[in-house]
Amino acid sequence: MKLRSYICGDWFEAKDGFVDVRSAVDGRAVAQVSSSGVDFGAALEYARRVGGPALRELTLHDRADMIKRLALHLSDRKHPFCELSYDTGATQKDCFFDIDGGILTLFSFASKARCELPNARIALDGPIEPLSRGGTFAGRHILTSLQGVAIHINAFNFPCWGMLEKLAPSIIAGVPLVVKPATQSAYVAHAVFEEIVRSGIFPAGSLQFVAGSLGDTLERLTGQDLVSFTGSRSTSLQLQAIPAIRENAVRFIAEQDSLNAAILGPDAGPGSPEFDLFVKEVVRELTAKTGQRCTCIRRALAPRAIIDDVQRAVSGRLGEVVIGDPREEGVTMGALISLGQREEVRANVAHLAKEAAIVYGDPFHVRTVGGNTGNGAFISPIVLRCDAPLAAKDVHRVEAFGPVTTLMPYDGIAQAVAIANRGEGSLVASVFSYDANAVDEIVRGIAAFHGRILVVDRDCAKEQTGHGSPLAPLVHGGPGRAGGGEEMGGIRGVFHYMQRTAVQGSPSRLATVTGQWNPGAAETPSARHPFEVPYDALTIGETFRTGGREITLEDIERFAALTGDEFYAHMNEAAAKASPFFEGRVAHGYLLLAFAAGLFVKPELGPVLANYGLDDLRFLKPVYPGDTLRVRLVVKEKRPRKPEYGEVRWSVTLFNQNDAVVAQYDLLTMNATTEHVPVLREAIQAGSGGPRGGTRGGAQRS
Repeated sequence: MKLRSYICGDWFEAKDGFVDVRSAVDGRAVAQVSSSGVDFGAALEYARRVGGPALRELTLHDRADMIKRLALHLSDRKHPFCELSYDTGATQKDCFFDIDGGILTLFSFASKARCELPNARIALDGPIEPLSRGGTFAGRHILTSLQGVAIHINAFNFPCWGMLEKLAPSIIAGVPLVVKPATQSAYVAHAVFEEIVRSGIFPAGSLQFVAGSLGDTLERLTGQDLVSFTGSRSTSLQLQAIPAIRENAVRFIAEQDSLNAAILGPDAGPGSPEFDLFVKEVVRELTAKTGQRCTCIRRALAPRAIIDDVQRAVSGRLGEVVIGDPREEGVTMGALISLGQREEVRANVAHLAKEAAIVYGDPFHVRTVGGNTGNGAFISPIVLRCDAPLAAKDVHRVEAFGPVTTLMPYDGIAQAVAIANRGEGSLVASVFSYDANAVDEIVRGIAAFHGRILVVDRDCAKEQTGHGSPLAPLVHGGPGRAGGGEEMGGIRGVFHYMQRTAVQGSPSRLATVTGQWNPGAAETPSARHPFEVPYDALTIGETFRTGGREITLEDIERFAALTGDEFYAHMNEAAAKASPFFEGRVAHGYLLLAFAAGLFVKPELGPVLANYGLDDLRFLKPVYPGDTLRVRLVVKEKRPRKPEYGEVRWSVTLFNQNDAVVAQYDLLTMNATTEHVPVLREAIQAGSGGPRGGTRGGAQRS
C-alpha cells in the first residue's frame, strides 16, 4: 500500500523514494511512504491563502461544531482503524486508548469551546481593565487567529489520538494545519485522515497531510506559523535550531522525553489499598502500548523499608503478562513499533544497567504467543533497581521508550521529592498515599517540575483516569525537558494557536470589538421590556431600567422569618451599629436579589425560558430600611445554544435612591428564538388547556 499525501486540496502519490514500513508483529511490509515531488511551498501558500481565510470567516462555535461533526463521523467508522493498528503492535486495549481516546478528545474540545468561548471570531482573555479615572479609557486582552500555518509533527505511539488532539485546537483557533505523522505508524494516521477528507466537513485548505519527509517546509516558516512537535528531545533540539524557526520567532510547542515518576507514600505499606494501586499502575504503564507512552512511569519510588516488597509485587504481576500477536486471544502486551525501536530500547537498557541492576526481564529473550511473531519487535518488560538514586545520573536522564522502569528507594519525603525532581521536569507524576500531610508535602515539593500530578488513593481509585490516560481532563504537558504539549480537553490548548493582543480605547469601542457590553459603554434605552424580546431580536447594550421599590423594616423581618436568616446585622440594631461596616440594621443581600427580580421579571409566558444562574455577585453598599431599590438591566452578551434558544448574559446593577451602586452581578437566562416562541406557547396551551393556574390547595392565589 503506497501512502499518498493530501496537498492543495488533492491526493498526491510520489513516483519514487519510497520507504517500506513493516509490521511490528511479523515484519512484513504493510505500507510504503514517500513525499518525493511534493511542492511544500505551494502547500504552505495554499493553507495561508485559502484555508486560513475560510476558517477565520467562521466563528469559534462554527469551528467547534465542525470538530463535533468529525467526532461523530469517525465514531461510526472507527473499526478499520483498529484492524490496521494491530500491525503497530497495539493490543485491542491499546486501540481504545488511541482511537476512542482521540475521538473523545474531539468531543471534549468541541463541548468546551461551545461552553467557554464566545460565538465570535475572537476570544477574550480576562476582564476589561479601567485605564482612567473617569472610566472613558479602558483596555482588554483579545485572542485572534494566527494568520499562518500549524505544522503538526506527530509521534508513532498514538497515530490517531496524537493527530486529533492537535487538530482540534488548531481548527477551533482558526489556523489551517499540515499533519506529518511518524513514518512507522503513518498507515494508521493515513486511514484516519482519508476519512476526515471523505467527510467533507472542513473548508478547502484547512487540512493537509504529508506521508514522508517534510522536505524544506520548516525552512519556509514565518512568525505567523507554528510547529507542534511530539518526539525525542534530540529531534526537538535539531528542529528548533533551524534558522527560519529561530530567526522568525516561529512558535514551537514541544512534547518530548519525560522521565515520569510515581511515588508510593510512606504510609502505603504492603496490604494497603494504595500499595496495590501503585503496583497495578506501574505494571499497567509498562504494558500499555508496550510502554511506548510519553506518560509511562519510568521511575517508581518507594520507601526503602518496603522496596523489596514492591519489587516482588511488580515482578509477580508482570509474570502474568502474555506477550504476542495482538490478534491472538489472551494477549495483553504487543510489540514495539519496529525492530529499530527495539534495538534503541535495548541500547538504553544497557546504558541504564551501568547504574541499576535488572531485577526482572531479559531485553534479548522473550516468549511470545502467535505463529508469525519470530520477526516481530517483541521485548520483555524490564524492571531495573537503582539503590542509590541520588548518586546516579543517567537513570534521571535516559528514557528507554518501551516497557522499562527503574525502582528507586527513598529515605523520607524530602529525599523522595529530590529524586523525583532529578528528572528535570516531566509531563506527569503520580502520588499513591492516604496520608493527607504526606500528599501535601510531596505535591508542594514536586509541582514546579511536573505538568500534571495525579494523586491516587482508595477514595478515587475507581474513577481516576490513570497516570497516562489520554482521557485525562487536565493539562497534558510539563516544564523543563518535557516541554509543553497540548492540553487534553483544556480549552487553553486553543490559545496556543492564537495571538494575545491588548486593545485599548473607550468602553464603547471595546464593546464593538469584543461583542460584549461593559460598564461605561454606550447603552441603548429600550421601550420594550427585555423579557418580552426573543433571543435573536435582543441587541448588545440594550438597556432596561425599572421603577423603584422602598425597602422597609417589615420586609427585612419577614424575609428573616421566611428564610431563617437572622444574622445580627439584619435583626439587632445595636449589634449592627457596633459593626465597622454598618450604621444600623441592613437588608439581606439575597432579599435585594429577590426584590430586584420582582422589579424586572415578567410573569407571562414569553421568550425567557429559564434562569440559568448568576456570576460575579458583589454587594457593594449596605441598604437600610427606607432606601429605594432600582435596577438597570443590560444585554451584555449572547451565546447561541440550539436553534430554539440561546444564552443571554445580562449585566444587572442595583442602585439606591442616591444613584449609588449597592450590588451588581451577571444574570444568565435561556431565551427562545422568534420562531420558537409561538411553538412554545402552543405546546403549553395544548398540554394544560390554557395558561397554568395559580391554585394551591383549592384556593385561588391572590
